[in-house]
Amino acid sequence: ITSGKGGVGKTTTTANLGLSLARLGFSVVAVDADVGLRNLDLLLGLENRVNYTLVEVLNGDCRLDQALVRDKRWSNFELLCISKPRSKLPLGFGGKALIWLVDALKSRPEGSPQFILIDCPAGIDAGFITAITPANEAVLITTPDITSLRDADRVTGLLECDGIRDIKMIVNRVRTDMIKGEDMMSVLDVQEMLGLPLLGAIPEDSEVIRSTNRGYPLVLNKPPTIAGLA
Repeated sequence: ITSGKGGVGKTTTTANLGLSLARLGFSVVAVDADVGLRNLDLLLGLENRVNYTLVEVLNGDCRLDQALVRDKRWSNFELLCISKPRSKLPLGFGGKALIWLVDALKSRPEGSPQFILIDCPAGIDAGFITAITPANEAVLITTPDITSLRDADRVTGLLECDGIRDIKMIVNRVRTDMIKGEDMMSVLDVQEMLGLPLLGAIPEDSEVIRSTNRGYPLVLNKPPTIAGLA
């Protein structure tokens, strides 16, 4: 799950998509591949349960199952963080480590997860390249503004260079009032500009901030909010 530009909703999408899949009965592992600034644990309300990360697993300090954090609400949803916030990654850490991780998850005794979601860091540097290495499909998150679209277009090219041809997009933070007043591009405009199949459009919703602060993903809200439904 990637975007290029920061702040367009990758982590929020990963958390909500992952829990939606878990609620449908699928087993899901979400990997927070943002090394320096991980936030997926916060959005899920699991920040106090992360004791070990992938770096410790690779160093032999713990087992993989010890680094996987089960969600409090849905036991078929697990979180794995790559490293502790603000810690430096070992020099040799790269795409091979993530390929090893995905293979290890697929061959674990209790069975392979049906979905492995990788929350990419913003930007297109080494962290991004590492995060996309094991992926076979990508979900590109963009908002209907020109800076976000330009970054999304750049990322699409990089994904294709890396052999990831299955790319779909989610247009996030859509405001129908602004589209009507022609102050914001429509979802169709975005689709024409990027030329990618559309997975869905998610409306702007103030509830997102509230849910982030509570560590309680939107899709679990009762009654559901508009973004949660989308």
